Amino acid sequence: MNSALRSATLAALGLFATTLATNAQPSARPTPTVRDITYATTDSASRAGHLLDLYLPSGATRPTPVVIFSSGSAWLANNGRAGAPVYAEQLNKLGYAVAGVAIRTSGQTKFPGQVYDIKAAIRWLRANAGKYNLDPNHIGIAGESSGGWLASMAAVTGDVPELEGNLGTTGVSSAVQAAIAYYPPTDFLQMDHWALRPCDPKAGLRPLGAFCHDGAGSPESMLIGCAIQSCAEKTQRANPVNYISKADPPIMIIHGASDALVPHNQGELFYQALNKACHDAVFISLPVAGHAVWESMMRDPSLIVAATRRSTSSTGCTFENPKPYTPTWATIVEFFDKNLK
Repeated sequence: MNSALRSATLAALGLFATTLATNAQPSARPTPTVRDITYATTDSASRAGHLLDLYLPSGATRPTPVVIFSSGSAWLANNGRAGAPVYAEQLNKLGYAVAGVAIRTSGQTKFPGQVYDIKAAIRWLRANAGKYNLDPNHIGIAGESSGGWLASMAAVTGDVPELEGNLGTTGVSSAVQAAIAYYPPTDFLQMDHWALRPCDPKAGLRPLGAFCHDGAGSPESMLIGCAIQSCAEKTQRANPVNYISKADPPIMIIHGASDALVPHNQGELFYQALNKACHDAVFISLPVAGHAVWESMMRDPSLIVAATRRSTSSTGCTFENPKPYTPTWATIVEFFDKNLK
């Protein structure tokens, strides 16, 4: 990756960290009940990508549903656990356990290694449910940006043996029962075409420092292991649209139309494919929201102006056209309550 592109990518990652820091209320954020659990064993260099933290609700008298959260990093950092305290703050008090899960970077393994990782984490949670009073039959997943891609892939590949891997605990299902993806990249090959600003192929950058996606040094190309347009068939193996089946759980997609890093089209493509398949799915679109604002999407009035919600149902293959909608944390809770409780 050239220095300009690396700087742009790190700036994007910094935006995510700054957003969390700006919105955080440190005194309210819970700390893990159990931290640094190794869910799969590999070489020592990859250990940071195979750790999870558990946030357990207090006073639970019966097994609790669990929601995995994975933060985005453009697959360049083992920071998947970073956003889990935000989810735990909202969900622990309502009887949910939360797991913050790290996966390996594109420098540590190429696709589908990251999918193998999240499936190993899901299997570990299911196999160890009794020890931590978790409900093994009700596991959800959420994530933002590259973490949203991870949540999407986990949701639609529970019945895909070739993407299961053999890390950690085996012989246990890796299926999840609900998924939420905030601004997920899905069809990498279309990202530059639908980007808000044109790409400068020579610099590998767009105006204001956003990176191009087709170049050999882009996060997507580094994940796949080749310049994505030169290995289109291999790249499409990382597109969740290609794995949709009737076995998949309900999926919610939340995407900002002003996202300069992951085009709004990416979430919409995924939703439209779910719609066409008569799937249980929800798409919430926020016209003025950009990237790395997943938490603010639930509570900042300036970001939810003119937001809409549309949905499709497997029951009768019915659908609901876009309607004005105000997303809040209750949106997230109601979705998980419906599908995990």
